[in-house]
Amino acid sequence: MKRSWWIAGWSAVLAVTVWWILQQMSLRSFWTQVLNGLSFGAVLFFLASGFTLIFGLMRISNLAHGGFYLVGAYIGITVMGLTGNFPLAVLLGGVAIALLGLFTERVLLRPIRGMEKPEVLLTIGLTFVLGDLSLAIWGGDPTPVPIPEALKGPLQIGNFAYPRYRLFVLICAVVVGAILFFVDRRTRIGALVRAGVDDQEMVAGLGINIKAVFTGVFVFGAFLAGFAGVIGGGFLTVLPGQDFEILLFALVVVIIGGLGSLPGAVLGASLVGLIDAFAKALVPELAFFTLFAPMALILVVRPHGLMGREA
Repeated sequence: MKRSWWIAGWSAVLAVTVWWILQQMSLRSFWTQVLNGLSFGAVLFFLASGFTLIFGLMRISNLAHGGFYLVGAYIGITVMGLTGNFPLAVLLGGVAIALLGLFTERVLLRPIRGMEKPEVLLTIGLTFVLGDLSLAIWGGDPTPVPIPEALKGPLQIGNFAYPRYRLFVLICAVVVGAILFFVDRRTRIGALVRAGVDDQEMVAGLGINIKAVFTGVFVFGAFLAGFAGVIGGGFLTVLPGQDFEILLFALVVVIIGGLGSLPGAVLGASLVGLIDAFAKALVPELAFFTLFAPMALILVVRPHGLMGREA
């Protein structure tokens, strides 16, 4: 009964919000902002899906995740400048950050595993180091990741036009999401990760090398961060300081969606993207309030997130 009332209440709030938005803008503008929000949410999903698994499985608040995103984007810019090959730029951006993630987990974080404050301070420090190195190597000018000619310009559907590249990002999110859900629900690796999120001691007691699982998840999460940097850099201009901004959005996604939950990452990223798009279009002076107020409310009502499990 309580769950039914909870769903009914949020449905009523959503219906009233959509009705009010439609009073403020045309139907075409409404759908444009929906697609803007979902495409931004797609980038947040790439970032937050790895972040939430690292956080959920390893209990590490990897605050260097935003730095991984930023460096991945700059690597993508460099590869595109040298080769003009966008798929290669996406691949190398992800692989380079995966290797950086391997070094971070094995060399930097493993000696202080379980020590929350040192982990937080170390990952924050790593973010500053990555940011300064990026500034020294690539400079401070805002720079987008070059995109292929085939993805430039708008796609015309009747009287409605929308950028091809943003639609491409949405398709990538659907494909990556489908792969992640298949691995999570249909493979032994996914079962081990889910079991590790729920009870690490039990998994270790079964003779499974939980450290190897930890390392694999951390490296994969880092790969997704680099991947997100290259993909997102095509329409979110890359510049110093973006690492902290994108990390903030990823943290909100994880808090709203729920710790260690891939469905939560999808739901949280979609909500955050939509809230950000409509807030900037309708009430730009309250953009941060409209983002953090729902997060605060969810923390009060469901501290474990919309799709997270209670501890």
